[in-house]
Amino acid sequence: MSIPPPPGPHQPQDAQGPYPQGPYAPPPYPAWGQAPGPYGRPAPVNGIAIAALVLGLLCFLPAVGLVLGLIALGQIRRKGERGKGLAVAGAVLSSIGLALWVVSLSTGAVGAFWDGLKEASKGEGTAYSLAKGECFDAPGGSLEGFTYDVDEVPCKGEHDGEVFAAVKVPGGSYPGDEKVTRIADDKCYALQHTYAMDTWAVPEDVDVYYLTPTRQSWRLGDREITCVFGNSDAKGTLTGSLRNDETTLDADQVAYLKAARVLDTALDSAPEETYVEDDLPGHKAWAGRVASALAEQAGMLDGHTWPADAGKPLADLVDDLNAAEGEWADASDATDVDTFYEHYDKGSDLIDPHKSVTARKALGLATTPPSYEEEDSGDGGGTDAEV
Repeated sequence: MSIPPPPGPHQPQDAQGPYPQGPYAPPPYPAWGQAPGPYGRPAPVNGIAIAALVLGLLCFLPAVGLVLGLIALGQIRRKGERGKGLAVAGAVLSSIGLALWVVSLSTGAVGAFWDGLKEASKGEGTAYSLAKGECFDAPGGSLEGFTYDVDEVPCKGEHDGEVFAAVKVPGGSYPGDEKVTRIADDKCYALQHTYAMDTWAVPEDVDVYYLTPTRQSWRLGDREITCVFGNSDAKGTLTGSLRNDETTLDADQVAYLKAARVLDTALDSAPEETYVEDDLPGHKAWAGRVASALAEQAGMLDGHTWPADAGKPLADLVDDLNAAEGEWADASDATDVDTFYEHYDKGSDLIDPHKSVTARKALGLATTPPSYEEEDSGDGGGTDAEV
């Protein structure tokens, strides 16, 4: 369950979430959206990689284009420069030109050539090749700006990012940077909970990032938004996979977390007006949604058959949820601000995150609420906290 930011003077006025969006510009590469922070200047693009791409596109001196592509890849690896995707593309296009010569001279080696060409054209080592559950390192370690090159690495070690979802943008003309960013914000922030269901198990220095199409990459067929977990510190990394969903959790853990998510969603629907005094009808409607979510969550938990050692903690939790439902329902019927606060405060206390620690421990889930959820605003309030 979650404790919402208390309305009115009970909460700090800064209600912004931790996931701001990043900048967008027109280079012909996908663009990262990100949390704010000072990041370093990106590494330069290898000039030989550009030359290899030009020769490949023009089908001029294909052997030279292929050699330049291979040389560029070696230099990029040694110097840490950008342009791996350009070098690969140049080498692939030049290989096609050479293939025409091979076909004209001999058919015996054509089959082996095309097998290699298919592997090269899959986009290995590029941002377009990222798939859900994969971890990678980005050029310079930065998830800011524009990128094409990535290096897939094992999730168990240190890495810059972990892909948790991919979203297809409808075709047609390019919808514009603002709309693409809005889609990425809406989809990625919502989908993070389907990949990392136990929010308590996600480190506090993890933020949501996304790789989006640009106007130029759209022309090349790029229609995918890639949602990524990364470190909020530009110099920081991730270690180990953050994935905790149906593929890694047991049925009891999934059942608990799905029920908890119902309440989280309702609490996240608080009105834009911070103070109840400024929008009593809006806060009453919100309290009604929370009361309904509490009833649904309690029903989901009560209807599940839990392991023997988890039965008592879950039953106690259901009792608290049922009591909280009554208080939130009374808040939704309040005729004045003071009455709203009276029931709101009681209802919030009943869904304090610490009340679920025993149940979580019995189910083998994380038992330490994120510290930012425990911070007190100095007047009895707190911030959003799933239980």
